[in-house]
Amino acid sequence: MSLKNDLILRAAKGEKTERTPVWLMRQAGRVLPEYREVRAKMGGFKELVETPEFACEVTIQPVDILGVDAAIIFSDILVIPEAMGLPYQMVEAKGPWFEKTIKSKADIDQLRIAHPEDLHYVIDAIKLTKKELNGRVPLIGFAGAPWTIFAYMIEGSGSKTFSKAKKFLYTNPELSHLLLQKITDSTINYLKGQIVAGADMLQLFDSWAGILSPEQYNQFSLKYISQICDAINEVPMTVFAKDAHFARRDMGKLNCNTIGLDWTMDIVESREMIGPNKTLQGNMDPCLLYADYETIKKETIKMLKAFGPNRHIANLGHGLYPDLEKDKVKCYVDTIKEFRF
Repeated sequence: MSLKNDLILRAAKGEKTERTPVWLMRQAGRVLPEYREVRAKMGGFKELVETPEFACEVTIQPVDILGVDAAIIFSDILVIPEAMGLPYQMVEAKGPWFEKTIKSKADIDQLRIAHPEDLHYVIDAIKLTKKELNGRVPLIGFAGAPWTIFAYMIEGSGSKTFSKAKKFLYTNPELSHLLLQKITDSTINYLKGQIVAGADMLQLFDSWAGILSPEQYNQFSLKYISQICDAINEVPMTVFAKDAHFARRDMGKLNCNTIGLDWTMDIVESREMIGPNKTLQGNMDPCLLYADYETIKKETIKMLKAFGPNRHIANLGHGLYPDLEKDKVKCYVDTIKEFRF
């Protein structure tokens, strides 16, 4: 089926676009009252992720309500550890929690390499969403980058420092590589399954990239991100590594289409470091959307001009915060859609 709006795919491939395309990380979420209604029916976040009909509904909501140029499947990066045999819970107001964590080689040996059928609820949600979108906009699939997944599997929850996960890298480097490879193999299988189900584009989230040293990042993260990028060539691929300032030059060498920038990364400097052959995505500070409408418009136009007319997908430098006003978010999206160079 041909897409009515393929702006984002063209921008990712470096083709000229009539305007800058836009989508937002966490666009299907608590900023939308419509999402909160569906969520209330389901009981919990995890139940919502695991119910294809409802995951489909909330995936499409921001396309209808905010007018974004792409949908991103409603899911979670932690479905991969669960599919590998390490279940998680999503604790209200606290975040993810693993009852069991990885401590030894025996724990790693017990994990299986995940396949798409282990994540059938995500695959089914993608198929359903693709059908319901009916070619209006592309559908983005995603996964967590191996280091970020590893960090949760060792730590057992979110953390400011992920010191247990980092300790594991220092004290068990060989086991770390063993676990990272298993996560990488699972992730490649999962992303391939998403493509078969209908994902038009993929994004890899390395949420905890910024807590590693440059040397460790190269060894324990980029090496595995690179494997995933090399394995996926059917659809455009975006890599978003939050706070990984030091890795931008190396990211320019990855076999992917797009590099996501957070709001702490200067646009002109990032372009110089990453090079001309990648599309850049981002990178507005989500907190701008607490400002008044005039400020939102002014800063958004400033961002668009800094990126320039080509090879840019507008987004935020991180996900939407739950207490942002829907109308302010829409103002940001509309400003991007109305702007012409």
